[in-house]
Amino acid sequence: MPLAFLALIVIGTGLMMLPAARAEPGHAPFVTALFTAASAVCVTGLAVVDTPTYWSTFGHVLLTVLSQIGGFGIVTMATLISLLVSRKLGLRSRLLAQTESAGLFGGNLRGILFRVAMVMLACESAIAVVLTFRFWLRYDYSLGRATWEAVFHAVQAFNNAGFALYPDSLVRFVTDPWICLPLALGVMAGSIGFPVLFELAREWRTPGRWSTHTFLTVSGSLLFSLFGFLIFLTFEWRNPGTLGPLGTGGKVLAAFTQDVMTRSGGFNSVDLGRMNSETIAVTNGLMFIGGGSASTAGGIKLTTFMLLAFVIWAEIRGEPDVVIRKRRIAEETQRQAVTVALMGVALVACGTVALDALTEDIPFDRALFEVTSAFATVGLSTGVTPTLPPSAQVVLVILMYVGRVGTIAVGTAIALNTRRRHYRYPEERPLVG
Repeated sequence: MPLAFLALIVIGTGLMMLPAARAEPGHAPFVTALFTAASAVCVTGLAVVDTPTYWSTFGHVLLTVLSQIGGFGIVTMATLISLLVSRKLGLRSRLLAQTESAGLFGGNLRGILFRVAMVMLACESAIAVVLTFRFWLRYDYSLGRATWEAVFHAVQAFNNAGFALYPDSLVRFVTDPWICLPLALGVMAGSIGFPVLFELAREWRTPGRWSTHTFLTVSGSLLFSLFGFLIFLTFEWRNPGTLGPLGTGGKVLAAFTQDVMTRSGGFNSVDLGRMNSETIAVTNGLMFIGGGSASTAGGIKLTTFMLLAFVIWAEIRGEPDVVIRKRRIAEETQRQAVTVALMGVALVACGTVALDALTEDIPFDRALFEVTSAFATVGLSTGVTPTLPPSAQVVLVILMYVGRVGTIAVGTAIALNTRRRHYRYPEERPLVG
C-alpha cells in the first residue's frame, strides 16, 4: 500500500511536469511538480506556487483527479475497478483494501465499496450544486465557469485536500455562508470517516447502541470543534488581521469555518499569517489530532487521541483495564495508539528541526506550523511554504507521504521481520516517572 501511493506520486509528478499542465510556456521544475503531486495525492493542499495562475486548466484537472484518487484510496479505487470489470476479487486484494481503509471492508466488500463511492459522489454533487448556483447568481460567473469551480472545490472539500482556485483561498468569501458552510460541511463529512457515517445513518436515534469507535469519533469531534471554535473567537476577536474588521455574524462564521478546516480541510477564510501566537499553538494541536479513522482526514486521528486519554485516566485511577462504555479495550489496540501518537510526535519534531536547519529567516513557530500541517495532511499555511528552499520542500513531501499512508503502515513496511513469537521472556518492571 505504501508503494501504491508512492507510484501514484511518481506518475503525478511526471504529468505535472508536462508543458500542458503549466499556464506559462515550458514545464514545471521537478521539485515543484513533485511537491504539488504529493500534496494532491496525499490530500494535503500545501502549495509552493500560486495554484490558480501557475497551473493551466489541464493542471487543475490533474489536481482534481489526483486528489480524488488520493482521498478515495488508491488500493480501494483499484479494488472497485476490479469489481466493476471482472466481478471477482481475490483474497490478496481484499486484505490490501482492508489495510488501506483501517479495516472498513471486513464484511460485504462489494456492497461497502459501492456505498463508499456513492456517499462520496453524493456529497460532492450536493456541494457542487450549491456552489454553482452561488457563483452563477451572486458573483456573475458564466454557468460553465461556475460549474467547473464548484466541482473543483467540492472535490477538494470532501477529500480534505484544500487546493483553491483563488490566490487567497476563501478569504474573499469570509462572510458568505453559501460558500463557506457547504465547503465546511463537506470537510466535516469527509473527515469523520465512512464507518462512522454508515453507523450514524442506521443508529443516529440510539446513541447507546453506537460502537466504541463511533462514540470516540463523534464525542471527540464535537469536543474539539467546540474547543477550537471558542479559542479562535477568544484570541482573534479583536485581531485587526483576522476577525477584527468583521461584524459579529462574520466573526462567528469565520471562526466556525477556520475551526473545521483544522481537521484536515486546508482552506482558509482568514490570513493565517496574521493570527496570534496563541491561536497558532492551538491550531497546531488540532491539526496534529486530525479527523476520524478510515476518512480522508490526516493526523494521528481522533480515536487515537481519545483512546490515549482513557488510557491515562485508567492509569491515574489504578484501574487494571481500560474500559469505555462497559467495553474493555484490548492491549494491542492501546499499544497501537501509543505507537501512532509517539511516531507522529517524533516525525513532527524531527521535521521541524530539519526545516529550521534548512532555512534561515523562518521563525520556529512558523516552521512547526508548516511541518504539522504537512504531517497531518491539512494544507494550512502561514504563507512561508513558497519561500522554502527545495531541500526543505522535500522534507515536507516526505512528511505528507508518511502522514497520508500512516505511520503504522510505513513502519510495518520497513520492519520486514514482523512476526509472532511462540515464547515469552521473563517479566521486568523498570522505574517509570
